[in-house]
Amino acid sequence: MPQKPQQKNSGLLDIEKILKILPHRYPFLLIDRVVEMEKGKSIVAIKNVTYNEHFFQGHFPQQKVMPGVLLIEALAQAGGVLIFHSIPEPEKVILFLSKVDNAKFRKPVVPGDQLRLEAEILKLKSKFCQMKGKVYVDEELVAEGEVMASFMNLEELNEQK
Repeated sequence: MPQKPQQKNSGLLDIEKILKILPHRYPFLLIDRVVEMEKGKSIVAIKNVTYNEHFFQGHFPQQKVMPGVLLIEALAQAGGVLIFHSIPEPEKVILFLSKVDNAKFRKPVVPGDQLRLEAEILKLKSKFCQMKGKVYVDEELVAEGEVMASFMNLEELNEQK
């Protein structure tokens, strides 16, 4: 059963605000809204899974199922929003998903489902963040795992080109 984090510094981020934070764009933007956030601690985001999602064309045409790896990516994107609200000068860094541990997929996600993505920071350092997350549909756990995001300074990245 999903647990609601305390509503300290909570607020709503709609898709327009999310687009200003994350570099992801359609078809790879996998969160629609942030409904709860406690900076430096936790976030809850929503993804509405529609019949028209691009990945359903090939996964699987006769029995549409959202790929598990995209559930983890959706958690990572929610975590990215949380990280960008939790670090100083977020505009100077880019995040890369660098590790996934203990991923478990418990039930298929299909068109019409609404994902509730809950992520919690386990460790936040100057160059990385470790988080754990859970994905729910109708209060039922469908996926979970731990992700690590590495930070790279945008100036350093541009110098490497």
